[in-house]
Amino acid sequence: MSLDNTRGMNPALDPFRERLLGAILGHVGFDGWTGRAVRRALVDLGEDPVDALLMFPRGATEMIEAWSLLMDRDMVAAARGGELEAHRISARVRLIVMIRLELCALHREAARRAVAILALPINASLAFRLIWNTADSIWRAAGDTSSDFSWYTKRIMVAGVYWSTLLFWLQDGSEGYQNSMSFLDRRLRETGELAKLRKTLEQRVSGLMRSAPSPFA
Repeated sequence: MSLDNTRGMNPALDPFRERLLGAILGHVGFDGWTGRAVRRALVDLGEDPVDALLMFPRGATEMIEAWSLLMDRDMVAAARGGELEAHRISARVRLIVMIRLELCALHREAARRAVAILALPINASLAFRLIWNTADSIWRAAGDTSSDFSWYTKRIMVAGVYWSTLLFWLQDGSEGYQNSMSFLDRRLRETGELAKLRKTLEQRVSGLMRSAPSPFA
């Protein structure tokens, strides 16, 4: 086991910490995102619990960041392993968001505790980065190749859809999370209407610019 300080390194690229995180998730439901959970996970892996502080020096936020990045990676892999090409882009996005929620569902209490920590004002910057990375991963998995201004607007819209659906899902007690799926569908319809409005406005502005007389004529 390497005990090198990995501060500043992409957590998803450290093989041992990836294994350790899997073990930590088994304890977060009872111990939270704490050093106690890390120590217990190290014992599970046959390692010395005294090394706990070396694994995630920044504590809970570093563990949550690593988990979020790993779920983004697994989400993209699962999506690309399916048959997304047979669906329209909106349906692809829906399926990929569902995959992300299914990954969260494997450790729902850990997700609930992670959201509570990310909701703290001191963690706003981290929360934004993680949500943005998830939104970007969703669009990349869906096959988005845009490079214009819509690249940003698409991600902003999906970030809002994903985060609001996640918050709803955490409170959802319906069988098979059917209420969450209905909520997701409503949010996607709303963003679809906003996207149509944006395109209409862009076309109108573009038309006005083409028809306006040149000031240099």
